[in-house]
Amino acid sequence: HMLENDVIPRLVLARRESTPPAYIDNISGAAPSAEDVTRLTALAQHGDLAGALAYISGLRSRGMPLERVYLGLLAPVARRLGEMWDQDACDFTAVTLGLCCLQQVVLEHSATFQPRFGRRDQERRILLAPVPGELHSFGLLMVGEFFRRQGWEVCSGSGATVREIVAMVRQEWFTMVGFSLSCDSRLDTLASSIRDIRRASRNPQIGVLVGGKVFIEQPDLAVLVGADATAIDGQQAALKAESLLALLTVES
Repeated sequence: HMLENDVIPRLVLARRESTPPAYIDNISGAAPSAEDVTRLTALAQHGDLAGALAYISGLRSRGMPLERVYLGLLAPVARRLGEMWDQDACDFTAVTLGLCCLQQVVLEHSATFQPRFGRRDQERRILLAPVPGELHSFGLLMVGEFFRRQGWEVCSGSGATVREIVAMVRQEWFTMVGFSLSCDSRLDTLASSIRDIRRASRNPQIGVLVGGKVFIEQPDLAVLVGADATAIDGQQAALKAESLLALLTVES
């Protein structure tokens, strides 16, 4: 009974690729090119916020929607910066400067990326946090924007310790919690954190999402650390959250 009604649905949800919503499919306008990624990477790593904003403004004036800017441009630029660091093509300062620039770009456009249909569901609350020890949280910032877009209330746990995160879910009601992780060296920390959160949570049916480079490369690790689902980007994370919410509602 447990395998049929609990474990198997979660395994399917963790691995299933979500279908993009209709409003993404119907978007017109060109997608970002490899040249766009290269040019914005150069602007970001030099901290040229004005240049980055002007470049994106030019793309949007030619019909590129903000969703594609986020998923097809900002996310690849962030990955490019990480790859450059791994390959010693730039130092930590340049990566940090670049990610800070990208973060400010998202914040500058946040007011435009409003909840669809103006809806705000108070029952949809998610706490997003990097696994303690992670150095950057730009990916979570974009994930939060897509959740807000779908009407979720998003709370940030960036910079919080495991104990602080556990205290937050004990004191406040959260529908879900989401973690990002870039490398497998902190998988044990993440697994123990998820166990502590489930034990302490005011919501006995709290859902757990995980994302980041390590889960993109090895999605099966999501189940092994005790999460309910994983996603490759913010758009898919919001879709997976809706599916998971429906599953948890049936279980309760």
